[in-house]
Amino acid sequence: MIRPSSFLLAASLLALSTPLQAEPLTLAPVTVTEWKAVYGTVEARDRIPARARIGGTLVELSVVEGDIVAAGQELARIVDDKLDFQLAALAAQREALGAQLANAEADLQRGEDLLKNGVTTMQRVDALRTQVDVLKGQIASLTAQADVIAQQAKEGVVLAPGAGRVLDVPQTLGAVLMPGEVVAVVGGGGTFLRIAVPERHASALEAGDKILISETGEDREGTLARVYPLIEGGRVVADVEIEGLPDTYVGARMLVRLPVGERPALLVPKADVVTRAGLDFVGVAGAEGAVLRSIVPGQAHLVDGVEMVEVISGLAAGDVVVPAAEVTGEVGHE
Repeated sequence: MIRPSSFLLAASLLALSTPLQAEPLTLAPVTVTEWKAVYGTVEARDRIPARARIGGTLVELSVVEGDIVAAGQELARIVDDKLDFQLAALAAQREALGAQLANAEADLQRGEDLLKNGVTTMQRVDALRTQVDVLKGQIASLTAQADVIAQQAKEGVVLAPGAGRVLDVPQTLGAVLMPGEVVAVVGGGGTFLRIAVPERHASALEAGDKILISETGEDREGTLARVYPLIEGGRVVADVEIEGLPDTYVGARMLVRLPVGERPALLVPKADVVTRAGLDFVGVAGAEGAVLRSIVPGQAHLVDGVEMVEVISGLAAGDVVVPAAEVTGEVGHE
């Protein structure tokens, strides 16, 4: 005798072991985004050249391409031998003026003593005092000139204009440089993708659009940050922001897909597409049951987390797609 509790348990297990039947899908046009594939170039946000501030010979170069530098870090050192000679000449002139100043001050002291005794005139003492003041001014001028030259010698040290990665070092040790020549180029401030799109798609680009970037076989999402108004060579230039974009290789190319329009399409779940003998079929409900109908599949789309396949031909709006598990195997015709 089977107890009622045993019968209920068996019925429950049978219900759990039976797969749930998916609901049939009635085809209707769905708006899908049209994507345009282009290549983007990795660019540094700030690309600042470190320039020589004085002319001279490059005697020290402490960086190479690819090095990471901090703002204000010493990159190179330039020496101009003429500056040392100029400092030596100014020091000699200052020493000579110092001797003249000592003599003039002694003459002034004697003149003041004679003036107290009434031997000399006030005019003579004023002339001696003026001579002392002139010599002091000349010494101060030479000191200022020496400070300027010493500062020029210090400016021979080339410093990094900002933190980042060294992108280019066009100079070598021993090179003779002129003021303003580039010693190294530093890229910093992060990186972004720069793309060039045919001008016929310019009206479809708007700042803030989501962009898909293909990297190592996976799609990443970015944001269209800026669209430049100048069209060159029939192409519109735009910048794409991507979080965590590495700066290891500035100038590297990456595949980017841009939304350039929308169009209607018929989509069926990828799981409902059956492939036999190299042909693709989809189960469609008919008057005598589900039959297989040959289709030409198109692009794949992800809708609400479900993988869908676009049907280019073989189905029409209003057709009822049944799950592949319910198809009996017969091939029907449209």
